[in-house]
Amino acid sequence: MDFDDTPEEALFRAEVRTWLSQHAKPRGETTSATQRDRNDPDPAAGARHVAACKAWQLALYQGGWAGITWPKAYGGRGGTPIQQSIFSQEQTRFDVSVGAFAVGIGMVGPTLIAWGTDEQKQAHLDALLRGDEVWCQLFSEPGSGSDLAGLSTRAVRDGDEWVVNGQKVWTSGAQHSDQAILLARTDTEQPKHQGITYFLVDMSTPGIEVRPLRQINGVAHFNEVFLTDVRIPVANVVGTVNGGWSVAQTTLMNERTLIGGGGGVTFADLERLLRTTGRSTDPLARQGMADAFIRMELLRYLGLRIQTALSQGRQPGPETSVLKLAVSRHTAATGDLVMALEGARGMLMGTWAPTDGFWQHYFLGQWSIRIGGGTDQIQRNIIGERALGLPREVRADKDVPFRALAHVARPAGD
Repeated sequence: MDFDDTPEEALFRAEVRTWLSQHAKPRGETTSATQRDRNDPDPAAGARHVAACKAWQLALYQGGWAGITWPKAYGGRGGTPIQQSIFSQEQTRFDVSVGAFAVGIGMVGPTLIAWGTDEQKQAHLDALLRGDEVWCQLFSEPGSGSDLAGLSTRAVRDGDEWVVNGQKVWTSGAQHSDQAILLARTDTEQPKHQGITYFLVDMSTPGIEVRPLRQINGVAHFNEVFLTDVRIPVANVVGTVNGGWSVAQTTLMNERTLIGGGGGVTFADLERLLRTTGRSTDPLARQGMADAFIRMELLRYLGLRIQTALSQGRQPGPETSVLKLAVSRHTAATGDLVMALEGARGMLMGTWAPTDGFWQHYFLGQWSIRIGGGTDQIQRNIIGERALGLPREVRADKDVPFRALAHVARPAGD
């Protein structure tokens, strides 16, 4: 594992810091305007957050920092993965956000670069980097969450179009999205992993209905999306028909890396809360802080494993799942810690709570991290099978045609 930057990486980091300090406001208290809008249940605040993300994404594009690893032909910098990692680390020091583009730039872009046609790349990659397109992910369904391959949304070929019917759920930012990536079943005669196709979808297409889901903290970050006779051009298939599961794995790997590598709160944020709550001499609080520091150091070292792989030109493997699981466990434990530090005030929200309720949102929002990108249980399976070499779980439905599975609802007379 490499603990320090190479001379070339150190020069790049210095260049990044200089540019960011000239174009962005340093991050201060946890109650920054960016975070307040993200945690505000008012839809207008969500719109402000997206607008701020678009403005910063355009600034990155104009400054030559958007899509650092993407080819220059598509508006990127043509750099290395380690350079992208360094930029992301430095950007967390500033009060800016590109959260609205997490799906598009963090997941869709790499997938299109790997699998997309020239036409698809030309149509979307540069627009993504400019901040012109916000994307969402139409993967999970009410009956297929952790078992994503069990999805039942159907796509039927009709001439030069596919007609899609079904329901998706837990779709982040769908109400603000211009485009989407969609998994739909195109062949029920094949086993469930083999009859899936990956589509690009314009969210303004007739037949798409987005219904925000109000979470426990009052914010509607997730949505359920209904698709009724939605027509998608044949040219919007990514990869091959019925070969969408392989394409989706590229997206999911990038999603795990994205969640595991997120900025999150810093130890300085926790120290500030400790002081403001008057608990700095409390031995139990101090022990909780020590545990949090240890977890953060472990996350840093796990991140260095991935950064080392990138620096050496290797594609990270199961370590992305190890980091994602560690982040999930850390978020849960830290959520408990900050509520314990606030004591009875932890029951308050909004302006009545310390730091305008930032830590309440952190505590209540932990499940989006612990579930999104694959639950903790799914990550443990990946680690066990791909990192430790343990036997794979027995899959009784591995070779069974999807239409024969018990949970599939069949039309009358079928």
